[in-house]
Amino acid sequence: MSNPTPTGRLISVADGHDLVFTRTLPGSVEDSWASITESERTARWIGAWEGVGAVGSTIRLKLGFEDDSPWADVQIIECFAPCRLRVLSVDEAGTWDVSMVLVPAGERTELTFTMHRVDRASIGGVGPGWEWYLDQLIASMSDTPLPRFEDYFPSQRGYFEELVP
Repeated sequence: MSNPTPTGRLISVADGHDLVFTRTLPGSVEDSWASITESERTARWIGAWEGVGAVGSTIRLKLGFEDDSPWADVQIIECFAPCRLRVLSVDEAGTWDVSMVLVPAGERTELTFTMHRVDRASIGGVGPGWEWYLDQLIASMSDTPLPRFEDYFPSQRGYFEELVP
């Protein structure tokens, strides 16, 4: 997919700004849930993880599509299978507080992906990155080729920077 159109929206909330994306996933809610929670499925679009997947637990996520495939500690904040997951990761790149909400949409699933309290100064890099990862999720579920990061960044940087008030 060359020149994908950015879709992220910046929403003002009580404690900052949330960056919100929506996608229509090609599977049922149960299949979509497996794609965002089962290690062998997450490995296809963001990275494999290890540990105990339970609320309050911290798993280790190997970011399989980043330079050097670094590991990240990810705490599971909320998990209401098969419809809501919220995780928190803090590393040298910053704080990543993200939630994923799945809602049936006929034979498909609507995903609302939110990065809570996004650092507005870094949105020009963060936004295109999430667009790419979410399109990788769709490609992994559709058995189609994964998109290229170069099609998202730096071309989408300006779109996201213009969202900042």
